Amino acid sequence: MKGRIAVLALFLAATPAVADDQPQFGQRFTRNMVSTETGLPESFDPATGANVKWVAPLGTHSYATPVIAGGRVYLGTNNERPRDPRHKGDRAVLMCFDEEDGNLLWQLVIPKLSEDLKDPFLDWKQIGFCSPPTVEGDRAYTLTNRGEIVCLDVHGMANGNDGPYRDEAAHMAPRGHAPVEPGPLDGDVVWLTDLVKLFGVRTHDQVHGSILIDGDYLYVNSCNGVDNTHRHVPSPDAPSLVVLDKRTGKVVARDPLRIGPRIFHCTWSSPALGEVNGRRLIFFGGPDGVVYAFEALAPGAAPSEGEVTKLTEVFRFDTDPTAPKDQVHRFVGNRRESPSEILGMPVFVSGEGERPPRLYVTHGGDLWWGKRKGWLKCIDPIREGDATGKALVWSYELSREVCSTPSVHDGLVFVTDVGGTIHCVDAKTGQPYWTHKCDGEFWASTLVADGKVYVGTRRGQFVVLAASKENRLLGEVNLGAAEPNQISGTAATANGVLYVPTMSRLFALKGR
Repeated sequence: MKGRIAVLALFLAATPAVADDQPQFGQRFTRNMVSTETGLPESFDPATGANVKWVAPLGTHSYATPVIAGGRVYLGTNNERPRDPRHKGDRAVLMCFDEEDGNLLWQLVIPKLSEDLKDPFLDWKQIGFCSPPTVEGDRAYTLTNRGEIVCLDVHGMANGNDGPYRDEAAHMAPRGHAPVEPGPLDGDVVWLTDLVKLFGVRTHDQVHGSILIDGDYLYVNSCNGVDNTHRHVPSPDAPSLVVLDKRTGKVVARDPLRIGPRIFHCTWSSPALGEVNGRRLIFFGGPDGVVYAFEALAPGAAPSEGEVTKLTEVFRFDTDPTAPKDQVHRFVGNRRESPSEILGMPVFVSGEGERPPRLYVTHGGDLWWGKRKGWLKCIDPIREGDATGKALVWSYELSREVCSTPSVHDGLVFVTDVGGTIHCVDAKTGQPYWTHKCDGEFWASTLVADGKVYVGTRRGQFVVLAASKENRLLGEVNLGAAEPNQISGTAATANGVLYVPTMSRLFALKGR
């Protein structure tokens, strides 16, 4: 018996650790843009195929980030290069690829709201499907371009049409068009919750959100925003944060704060979760530039059928308390003053030993309408009530506006800004170690993995830097400044492979 145990121990020690999927945007719960994957490449060459495992063609626009789970890779795009002749015209498309070879397994194709309602600020033309799904088991949860939350069967229609939702044929057709009968290449909707119909949510430009799963609950930013004049919030009473039962799609809770009248542009920041002093908190970057903390729902705490409970607020922190609090339209052409928006996700880092927990958040002027300023802030989450100012640990000014979510790793914080600069600062003090200027704007976040920092620009420059206190360029690939090569989405890694999305292609890159 002892011999068998010894042999088993030797076998387990010699067996390499199983690599991980990346089933959501950022780390689970914390949203930290850091991965434990190793053996990743420092460069690649599309021309020779060096370090390229496979390349999957997309449409002509992709602003999303890859998600990898269960042998499948998910990425949003548009329909300008149709994979299925039955789906014609401008559509939002969530593609599902085979992780091994990049072949298309199925796609969720959804008509554009702008085509239905003739309003370009509703579901902007050709932008496509922007929300990364969150995958758990055989279900994927995501926000569609039409302001819907959907639960998808990860197998698509290949294993039949799972219910209770059965209206895919009508859902795939624009208003007034004949239904498109689903085939094996189409996505399979298990349930659908329409926030527009349910709460009157008014989406703006494009829907973007990453769903946070906690037990049986889905926490989702609503994408409620201003109208096409940018002066008016049509649905001030609509929620900014909602909670759904993942089994049924029923809304069970919402924020209680009536943030709607204070929306500057739109509700694009997705929630994170962390535990502070034994208390599980949902951290949410509001569309009013305020970071909120709510108590997470306890297991089994869903209200009675038909009721929607209100989340309990724990604290709030105004990221830019002295800034104007108007809608963004008033600041068109004004690059000196405006409200601050939160576009990236808050990142929670738990405390260990004597090190306290911390929350890292980026904010700054609107990309098109506001001041050309941005900040990375570190917040003490052990607070209650109005923590503005009191919870500020440190503030670091960026060179321009900011869209990105921070990467916090080994005592360092890495973040990009729209000015094309990568910043590395001390996580404890906010003191800068270095900056690295690149060619083009950064809309993407940094990904830290394998001792490296990966990120690409809107001019097609993909850089690899050392994740250290010294600024060391390890690799650089210039894909070209033309639109098909622009990089708007964040790189992702899973199971020893690095995924780099451009506007028109998804690269799967292999390392050692």
